[in-house]
Amino acid sequence: MRKILFVFGALLAFAACTNKPSAVVEKGTVSDADNTVVSASGQEDSYSAAIDRYLADTIGNQYLKGEHCVPIHTIVAASERDAGDILVWGDFWVFNYNQVGDTLKCVSGGSHPGLMHLRQTGQGFEVTAFDRVGDGADFLPTAQKIFGDKYDAFQTLNSDEQKREALRARVLADYVKEHHLAVTLYQDYGWPAKALPLANE
Repeated sequence: MRKILFVFGALLAFAACTNKPSAVVEKGTVSDADNTVVSASGQEDSYSAAIDRYLADTIGNQYLKGEHCVPIHTIVAASERDAGDILVWGDFWVFNYNQVGDTLKCVSGGSHPGLMHLRQTGQGFEVTAFDRVGDGADFLPTAQKIFGDKYDAFQTLNSDEQKREALRARVLADYVKEHHLAVTLYQDYGWPAKALPLANE
């Protein structure tokens, strides 16, 4: 697990919240947290929300807890050939924040690329398994095995820090608006606070 934890008031062992968030959204190739549509019957028409629930509930709680857990993901590719085992390859991130005044301060988080397995339920979708890319020396061989012919597309997304930062800022702005938080800034440990984008940006 590519896990990066740090605690305020102590030495940093790793630095996930150091200007290295999740990746860019491009229509038709990847998706973000706010692309889920709920039909008139109340059923989710996208697996995006199920992925975010899994990231927050299963992975986010393995980190130092914060007041707000904000998952971010990009989808490299998906296969819906089997409704009982929908395959979603992506670059998945989780960040935990505490609100201090008008600022969301990142307390923990990290990257978890891999392959999500989902199935459709009566209300939408649920994640049934997650094949994770390994750490350290295992990263390259496991990423190549999991992503296969999609590895180059994954690598392009995963290495574009500028677009990842833009996506994180936008997802955070949406989160703040949805949860009615009096927040205008977000901050990673050891870095200056940054302004959240306005709704029309």
